[in-house]
Amino acid sequence: MMRFDVLTLFPDMFRAVLGDSIIRRAAEKGLLELNFVNIRDYTKNKHRKVDDYPYSGGGGMLMAAQPVYDAYQSIVKELDHKPLTIYMSPQGKVFDQQIAVDLSKEKHIVILCGHYEGIDQRVLDMIVDMEISIGDFVLTGGEIPAMAVIDAVSRMIPGVLAGENSYTNESHFNGLLEYPQYTRPEEFMGVKIPDVLISGHHAKIEEWKHEQALKNTYQKRPDMLEKLTLSEKDAEFIKTLKKK
Repeated sequence: MMRFDVLTLFPDMFRAVLGDSIIRRAAEKGLLELNFVNIRDYTKNKHRKVDDYPYSGGGGMLMAAQPVYDAYQSIVKELDHKPLTIYMSPQGKVFDQQIAVDLSKEKHIVILCGHYEGIDQRVLDMIVDMEISIGDFVLTGGEIPAMAVIDAVSRMIPGVLAGENSYTNESHFNGLLEYPQYTRPEEFMGVKIPDVLISGHHAKIEEWKHEQALKNTYQKRPDMLEKLTLSEKDAEFIKTLKKK
């Protein structure tokens, strides 16, 4: 079972988004445990404030170390292990599918969501093992990025999806974008699905899927192909696309 603990000022955001669909069903089956800890519950300020002015000056407020640290201690104080602790930060390593796969092998992850201008560096140095970003842009808080990470990682855990093929054929899993997919009817507004998909010839269907994945990647994300070691056959296929 994978356990996620999230330190946040807005736990209801997680319950609204993750308390449904695949993630909810995985939790009901005992594959996931999701706990959302309200940092504000651990402030010693009588007004329940969790922020203060930064010593460095400038605009904005900074989350104080004490409530973050105490909220974290409420999770780890009785554990016999240190959970992997992630801070969602625009300064972190950009999240991708390989990181999702790697994180899915963990048993216990704590995710810290910042707000305002960030969090006092002292508590980050004390508890955080890694920083993760979902892209080179800035959001108002770490909640939305944390939800994206939890969703992407949870899908990699055995049993969460119907079968391994539910994710191994998806975009980014093998370094390529996914091939186009179709469902019934066979013809829609005069457009038919590719004949190979109803041919019953499984080898040709798999070949078509792979070539379409290469084509999609070449047309939409050619930068991804630069990171792959292509077979001679795949390299020749890409050459034919460049000539068109």
